[in-house]
Amino acid sequence: MELDIAKESERITANCSRDSSNLIPILQEAQGKFGYLPAEAMQKFARFLKLPESTVFGVSTFYAQFKLAPTGRNKITVCRGTACHVRGGVRILREVERQLGIKPGETTNDMENTLETIACFGSCALAPVMVVDKNVYGRMTTTRVAQILGKTK
Repeated sequence: MELDIAKESERITANCSRDSSNLIPILQEAQGKFGYLPAEAMQKFARFLKLPESTVFGVSTFYAQFKLAPTGRNKITVCRGTACHVRGGVRILREVERQLGIKPGETTNDMENTLETIACFGSCALAPVMVVDKNVYGRMTTTRVAQILGKTK
């Protein structure tokens, strides 16, 4: 079922004041509702808050939590921190790329998986680390990548 962006955007702003301090909470709610920030919604939020569209776009591109394009059902994130790098994180990332056929920042054509990297998860003792949705996988090997990703397909 596809959401009506215009109607949902109106619902998101229905209980908000037109104060510009509401921009980030509005964007967060929209991100949760749509899974990304559609341009049409951001235009509506700009009009609602009486802000230039460039301001709304600037805020949405400044924070990594906001996505401007639809993402996959599964989010796969590979750590690129120092401990993970030293313990083979590059091999893990390359194996995920090979298995999914995408690079970081991309989504598979079937919209099942989005691949991202992060500077550090803060789980250095488990390096190298990969996270699928909210599940953390430590001490990764290329063999385990195939096993874990096989479960997401």
